[in-house]
Amino acid sequence: MTLANSIFTSPVGALRLVASETGLVAILWENDDPKRVPLGPCANAPDHMILSEVARQLGEYFAGERRIFNLPLDFRGTDFQKDVWAALLTIPFGETRSYGEIARAIGRPSASRAVGAANGRNPISIVAPCHRVVGANGTMTGFAGGIPAKEYLLALEGDARLL
Repeated sequence: MTLANSIFTSPVGALRLVASETGLVAILWENDDPKRVPLGPCANAPDHMILSEVARQLGEYFAGERRIFNLPLDFRGTDFQKDVWAALLTIPFGETRSYGEIARAIGRPSASRAVGAANGRNPISIVAPCHRVVGANGTMTGFAGGIPAKEYLLALEGDARLL
């Protein structure tokens, strides 16, 4: 099945939006490693209904007018990864969690490193807010979009450490 994709120009660079017929599959960074989120064939489809809605909601988010996304999601990964990505969706706007907190939230308290690996493979950046996950001591940790993009997103959401 061919996926639809389009490019969304954002303050953190060009984002590649990818959707199936049932939901958003990925938001990929401009220089994303293609091995991080493997996808099948994609066709350019800027008028795709889901992609148009994703672009609209991202535009509102970056304008400071949206705090919660309301989009159909089509996560593709292992059951463990999907558990981690679902936990990301529960982190409130403007707040952060550590890898350990996510591990405890999914009932796997000793799986902080595995949570980190799953977080790094999160295909739906920004909407599934992996940028809200920080080190146990609150430090900025790896991020597919780069630390400056992570800091920008957290500042946009009002992270007091970055204001």
